[in-house]
Amino acid sequence: SLIGMGGQADELKATMNHAAEKAVAQAKPVFKQALQHMTVSDAKAILTGGDDAGTQYFRRATSGQLTERLKPIVTTETAKLGLTAKYNEYAGKAAQLGLLSSEDANLNDYVTAKALDGLFSRIADEEHEIRKDPFGQASSLIKKVFGTL
Repeated sequence: SLIGMGGQADELKATMNHAAEKAVAQAKPVFKQALQHMTVSDAKAILTGGDDAGTQYFRRATSGQLTERLKPIVTTETAKLGLTAKYNEYAGKAAQLGLLSSEDANLNDYVTAKALDGLFSRIADEEHEIRKDPFGQASSLIKKVFGTL
């Protein structure tokens, strides 16, 4: 949670959303690379796994690179708000008291993590829909692809 941020929490949330939107553009080549490096056993685990097995694979395979690509964007966006020092001061105190994890005590780390959580949450939602109705989702995708030709 955004301890000590008061009315600036809404601005910060908007910044998080903006950073998450920018992350999508950064994610495409990273996901493509993860697909290219997927093994047969990875694919089998996704097919036989739970509702979010594919999402979990991509989270494991891409989180490090996505964090590296997203954090500079987040740093730029949060700097525009001028909240970083204030947040880090309050959050650092909260972390010392055990009210906040040390990972969440740095604004840019916190926003980066939340943006990635949002991205993977959307992927998990899509995966759930595909697993629920694989043929319906496939035909919808085919219509989108061939409808643009």
